[in-house]
Amino acid sequence: MRLTDFCVGGKSIAEMTASHVMETDVICSDIKENCHDLSETFYKEGIGSIPIVDKEKTLIGLVSEYDVLNVLRKGMDLRNTLAFEVMTREVVSIKKETTVEDVILILQSHHLIRVPVVDAQGKLIGILARRDILGAYYESTFGPLPSF
Repeated sequence: MRLTDFCVGGKSIAEMTASHVMETDVICSDIKENCHDLSETFYKEGIGSIPIVDKEKTLIGLVSEYDVLNVLRKGMDLRNTLAFEVMTREVVSIKKETTVEDVILILQSHHLIRVPVVDAQGKLIGILARRDILGAYYESTFGPLPSF
């Protein structure tokens, strides 16, 4: 659930922080998940990356569709290739207090589609995608998005 579902008063993008627009129900996995299962999750859930966390939900990596496609390109077996073998270890992340304007700069400067949101201890608390920002802009300008 995005926290914009609870925003009232039509805040402008300049007034919003990551906490206003981030998705809090994040699909994540651990380092022992194989790429076959990760790719199934990408496909079924319509997502492009999965944060990799430890038992305390501390963010330790990220596996993207790009990473799994590289495994396929190299002719490796997805069932025998684990998340820790292909994950990005130095993940760009943000805090919930990060302004949406700064999030836009981070996404664009790193050519990212989405960015994990972590607390002060590095625990995963959300994820924020470019589409979430565009949705927040639309909702702050025109009201709630119509349901399809």
